[in-house]
Amino acid sequence: MTNLTLSVDADVLRRARVRAVQEDTSVNAEVRAFLNGYADGSQQDQRKQAMSRLVALAQSMRTGGGLSERAWDRDDLHER
Repeated sequence: MTNLTLSVDADVLRRARVRAVQEDTSVNAEVRAFLNGYADGSQQDQRKQAMSRLVALAQSMRTGGGLSERAWDRDDLHER
C-alpha cells in the first residue's frame, strides 16, 4: 500500500474520528473505502440508481408529491 497525505480541517477530522469510533471503524478505513468506490465508479452508479428509484416513487404518488396534476392551495394545506 501507498501512503497518502491529505489536508483536512481539524474540526472535520475530529468529528470523523468520533463517528468512526461510534461505528467501530477508522477514518483511514472509511477514506480507503471511499477511494475504492470512487476509482471503480460504483458510487456514481449507486447514486444514479437511488435517484431513479426516488423519481419513480415520486411519480407513483397520488398525494401531490410535486409531479401530479393536483394543484394545492393554502386552504387545502391548512384544512382542519
